[in-house]
Amino acid sequence: MTEFFRARLREDETAARAVKPGKDEGVARLQARVLADVSAKRQLLRWVEAHEWKALKAESRDLNIWQRAGVDVVAGVPQYLRSPAIHKLVAAYADHPDFRPEWRSDEQERDEAA
Repeated sequence: MTEFFRARLREDETAARAVKPGKDEGVARLQARVLADVSAKRQLLRWVEAHEWKALKAESRDLNIWQRAGVDVVAGVPQYLRSPAIHKLVAAYADHPDFRPEWRSDEQERDEAA
């Protein structure tokens, strides 16, 4: 699922960068927003996978006590509690041909049934 998500983010980024805003400031703002969204989702994916937090935890010696405590709390969240965030984000691509039905959450199915 994470490879599917990474591929969709690459597609979104490529599409946003291909837009030539010209004189339309609205298009330029939308392009910037899509690129910021892709960046934020990649950061969240790194957090779910925990690589970045392990590195940050190792470097936390230079942080004050409150910052170190925050890093410890976030780094200590088990992956099984972090991964539902990716399920929610992947749901936005449910209409993609490579989307798998097992990635649907119970909440999504309830929303579609309503």
